[in-house]
Amino acid sequence: MPKPNMLHISSISRLHELAGFDKPSHPLISIINVADWEITEEMLELKMTSDLYSIGLKDKSCGLQYGRNHYDFDEGVMFFTSPNQVQSVEQTQKRNEVQGWMLFFHPDLIRNTDLGRNIDNYRFFDYEVHEALHLSEAEQATITNCVKLIEQEVGERIDNHSQTVIASSLTLLLDLSQRYYARQFNTRSAQNNDLLSQFQQLLNQYYQQGLLSESGVPSIDYFAERINLSANYLSDVLKKETGQHAKDHINNFIIDKAKILLLSEQHSISEIAYSLGFNYPHYFSRLFKSKTGMTPQAYRQVD
Repeated sequence: MPKPNMLHISSISRLHELAGFDKPSHPLISIINVADWEITEEMLELKMTSDLYSIGLKDKSCGLQYGRNHYDFDEGVMFFTSPNQVQSVEQTQKRNEVQGWMLFFHPDLIRNTDLGRNIDNYRFFDYEVHEALHLSEAEQATITNCVKLIEQEVGERIDNHSQTVIASSLTLLLDLSQRYYARQFNTRSAQNNDLLSQFQQLLNQYYQQGLLSESGVPSIDYFAERINLSANYLSDVLKKETGQHAKDHINNFIIDKAKILLLSEQHSISEIAYSLGFNYPHYFSRLFKSKTGMTPQAYRQVD
């Protein structure tokens, strides 16, 4: 019987069923010992999506394909996925071959909580797998202690306080991960400077090739794809190195070019707007004023 092209995991119970585990203790969250997870030949290259968030810490290569990138690491790293992302596995795994844990939770677990309202602020859920978080031994121990607290709460009797306690513990886990990512950005300063140079070079090429007028203002995804990063990771690196997100860099670049064109007085403001990728000149004027404090016409008239 041919394998389905896509497998959808809609719940924690369905996840346990597919992995051959017992029924979960909690319907909305589960912590799985990776050593107990066996990946057979039948599961290879099977594409999967799920309605679940996942957080994982593993100690060696697990052959995970996530989005466009292959995840092949030889040391303990932490990774995150959000619902509806496509994943697959590319190598078998025997029991006890890989050490670590994976935490899965359904969005309903944090609905109507502060974490539910703020979950999108943890941008690393949309990083690519090769942008995973590398932890020191001390950091791994701290993170794992948080997971043990959650595991203890899940394993005990569920009561009216369970959702609050679990959501608070998850928030601590994610806040620590946010801190450790900031540390990772700091320790990779030279690499990040290279990314900044690549981004700037691509932006210049886009302008010089006339793509602004042909295709409009480029998206962050345009640059991220060419640098082989996720849009969130690229923007976060730029923010860390320069204090500005990728969108700010793009807009500032356009404004710098606009100033040169405005001072030449060879083209109308509408023509300049179109040449810089704006379908409607008033959008250009609005951006220009927000960045400079004056309209394009007023800027042109300054001595």
